[in-house]
Amino acid sequence: MLPLDAARFPLVDHEFVASAQNEWVALILRPQRAAVADSLRALFGTPDLLAAIAPLDCMLPLDSAEALTPSLCSILPPNRVVFIFPAAVLASEAEARAAERLAGEGYRVLADGAAPEGVKLPSCLRTGARDCAQAAPAPVSPLFGPHLAYNVGDAARFAECEAAGYEWFCGAYPMTTPQPDSGHDGTSRRRLLALLALLARDAETRELEQMLKLDLALSFHLLKLVNSAAFSVDIEIVSFSQAIHVLGRRQLQRWLQLLLYARQRADGPPNLLLPLAAMRGAQLEALCREHGGDRDQQDLAFMIGAFSLLDRLFDTPMEDIIGALRLPKHALSALLRREGQLGEQLALVESRADVDRHEQAGIAADIWWRSQLQGWQWAIQVGRNV
Repeated sequence: MLPLDAARFPLVDHEFVASAQNEWVALILRPQRAAVADSLRALFGTPDLLAAIAPLDCMLPLDSAEALTPSLCSILPPNRVVFIFPAAVLASEAEARAAERLAGEGYRVLADGAAPEGVKLPSCLRTGARDCAQAAPAPVSPLFGPHLAYNVGDAARFAECEAAGYEWFCGAYPMTTPQPDSGHDGTSRRRLLALLALLARDAETRELEQMLKLDLALSFHLLKLVNSAAFSVDIEIVSFSQAIHVLGRRQLQRWLQLLLYARQRADGPPNLLLPLAAMRGAQLEALCREHGGDRDQQDLAFMIGAFSLLDRLFDTPMEDIIGALRLPKHALSALLRREGQLGEQLALVESRADVDRHEQAGIAADIWWRSQLQGWQWAIQVGRNV
């Protein structure tokens, strides 16, 4: 890993992009405007970033193509990198030529916003990005794409953007949109919470099996998970006792925490809160490990990150959800009030655009970056296997 200069931290703001099918497809990274070239070299100078987010694309919104010298482009693989330039900037002849050169080298290039009146953008710019914070965008050509709608704030705006022909979306809508299975009676999730309570008191395997047998949806998800590529098991797992043995209680507890966010029907759409919860859990676990936390402390850190979205999932106050789990006081303080070391770190992970507070939490720049990479990688894996 290339050492990072704390004086240049944070290198990037970031945001994940999802398809209309609620699957992550890309990661938007916004380099520092004052040091675009340095930021991009630090980000892409080693294979760490692209390896961590594979197979997702990396989208780079830039004010200009000026910093994209041949030497810099040599570390930006065209098959993984997408450039986004303001349409108004591309009205410049020099910028338009630069965009055409990048497209000719195999990069995908998006024009952000509408072209200025009387200006025709280069023919290579057939896909676009639109800020949808204030209003739904105008329809786009279905012949090209994918087109990106960003700052999508809620379910209504998402539906408008999808109807207008956009296929990629980012914004706060996963945090505000009713979940795909909101009409479900919640029985599976109540049983999951009951299973977690059983694990917390070290219940016998027989008790865990009996609870699993009561819920077909939960049973399906657990067996599908343990037979997935994530575990690389040589034999097919067909019973709950096998699944518990293969996973182990520690891993079973971890995956049950994430299965709370899984789709309730096998044919239902994925839940975008799932990778977000997985990312928070994995990053908090990585931060705990970097600071010398033992295995139990790391497990607790993961759980706090994974549970931090339960109030949005259930549309219920957090106090009413976690009361039965007998969590330690400092875990409750972290989840309910973002207090204590874990609470401060959770608040940092949540505030993707305000990570300058890392120094107050005693987190060095390189540690923060490594924890982000681990969080992203784990979340992508979870999203593909649950």
